[in-house]
Amino acid sequence: MTALTVPSAVLEQAVQWKYGTAGSVGLLLLTVGIRTGRPGVSSAGAVILALLVSGPSVNS
Repeated sequence: MTALTVPSAVLEQAVQWKYGTAGSVGLLLLTVGIRTGRPGVSSAGAVILALLVSGPSVNS
């Protein structure tokens, strides 16, 4: 489990650095939804991350 924790922490830091608090919330929702088996929560997290990633291209 420790081997998965380190890359997860690195990924979380990278998302927060690039996309801010909204990126962290999206990643948190996605992770919690996957771990608890709740597709609605994981879908909400995925949508938030997708909007953050595609935001500049959608606005132009």
